[in-house]
Amino acid sequence: MLGLMMDRPLLISSILEHAARNHGGARIVSARPDGSLVRHTWPEVAARAARLAHALAARGVKPGDRIATLAWNEHRHLEVYYGVSSMGAVLHTVNPRLFPGQIAFILKDAADTHLFVDPTLMPGAQALADQLPDSLKTIVVMGTEAEIPADCPLRGRFEVVAQESLIEGQPETYDWPALDERAASSLCYTSGTTGDPKGVLYSHRSTVIHAMAVLQKDVFSIGAEDVVMPVVPMFHVNAWGIPYAAAMAGASLVLPGPRLDPASLHRLFEAERITFSAGVPTIWTALLQWLRADPSRRFANPPRLVVGGTTLPTAINAGFKKEYGVEIRHAWGMTELSPLGTANSRLPQNADWDEDRFLDYARKQGRALYGIELRVRDGEGREIPHDGVAFGELEVRGPWVAKQYFNRPDDPAFTGDGWFRTGDVVTVDALGCIEIVDRAKDVIKSGGEWISSITLENLILGHPDVQLAAVIGLHHSKWDERPLLLVVPKPGTSPTAGDILGFYEGKVAKWWIPDQVEFVESLPLTATGKLWKAELKQQYKDRSAG
Repeated sequence: MLGLMMDRPLLISSILEHAARNHGGARIVSARPDGSLVRHTWPEVAARAARLAHALAARGVKPGDRIATLAWNEHRHLEVYYGVSSMGAVLHTVNPRLFPGQIAFILKDAADTHLFVDPTLMPGAQALADQLPDSLKTIVVMGTEAEIPADCPLRGRFEVVAQESLIEGQPETYDWPALDERAASSLCYTSGTTGDPKGVLYSHRSTVIHAMAVLQKDVFSIGAEDVVMPVVPMFHVNAWGIPYAAAMAGASLVLPGPRLDPASLHRLFEAERITFSAGVPTIWTALLQWLRADPSRRFANPPRLVVGGTTLPTAINAGFKKEYGVEIRHAWGMTELSPLGTANSRLPQNADWDEDRFLDYARKQGRALYGIELRVRDGEGREIPHDGVAFGELEVRGPWVAKQYFNRPDDPAFTGDGWFRTGDVVTVDALGCIEIVDRAKDVIKSGGEWISSITLENLILGHPDVQLAAVIGLHHSKWDERPLLLVVPKPGTSPTAGDILGFYEGKVAKWWIPDQVEFVESLPLTATGKLWKAELKQQYKDRSAG
């Protein structure tokens, strides 16, 4: 017997229509490169998205066609988000911080027909002129005709048009099609640090369910009264789903544009009364350092922050909480998970913990959101005990988890019984909270035991003279591998090897402590701001630890 309920598809267009119909009072604020602000409402975003959809349809864009963007967090990008997916085409956000060869590979792999480019990113797009794929017909500059370079080398091979000219005169309403909710909605690529980037093709259904999940109180806890600022880029995993979640809740949305320096972000926090924001650890670490540099710098209304990407050191979290009253919640996810999989919020079992105890616990990535199932298995394929000590590789499944990669049907990251291998090595405690201890490819195997490079890195970041650190394994004739610690000292400091290594005493087992420390001026980072371990391993591949 089937239930007697209406069957309405879960579509991105329904999110936009809901926000425009029921939350016209919310504001959409977009920061321009010069710091000025552009203001809209959800009805205005809906109208401009409709105009864009009409323009693209008139140019022959069909359901399933990929439409690429090279853009920051700003209102025209938001309009492309909704207009493209709602009409049945596929939004393809491209990370402008990737290497030129990777961007060219991604555009070719996706076979995009249109490329929307922020005016500030036109130099990079023009440098790619000879590498752009034959499928690409039109370059849309996300601004006015005046913002198109006069001597644009893309003209000739491609049509080049301004977004404002493209939508001019188009109707402000669109009869959004009743798509299959499993139809593709957007395409995001992994960072490609260990090979070519891999595409993850989201559906309308997965996107809507993911947005519902992140709105929960124990996740992002977003409501209509919130003013939300995604610092995480819209070109990276759809800004963690925030452009959809904010519209679903009817919240106001502040898009910070390309200027993500602490002063610019703090100005927006204060002027727009931001209540919630999300970003990676490097963003929040820089903001804390900037705040501390001047005692007059405060938050009039301390926001709630979420951090993800890599582990935020406890010292940074404690600094925000104790000095500025700002709570930071840890979350974890991946491109393949749309991206959220876990969040670390309090439970009845730890509700009475004091602040210091919970701040230490808050470094963990959290427990599964509803809809996400976790499985952690050791090297023998056995599920590990939930004791917070044993660790193994994390596998996940759920309605917003990829089942295969775009154009890669046989990738070994997906198991025969329907799970995705994340490549993260984790522990699980009695409360179901996971803590990432390493990537499977980065864990150091010493004397038959595993050493977590991430744990060693996070600990040493608590040293007052350490700005950045990385740990990699070097070959050892007896122990197989031993850890090498690479340290970027803070400006004006001159730590010694003994001082640095002595910081580990009493914090980890003696055999975990690196045998060597090397001071360097910088460390390689990926396009998403993470340590680029693959590059480090290549640089030190001929080095031996003994």
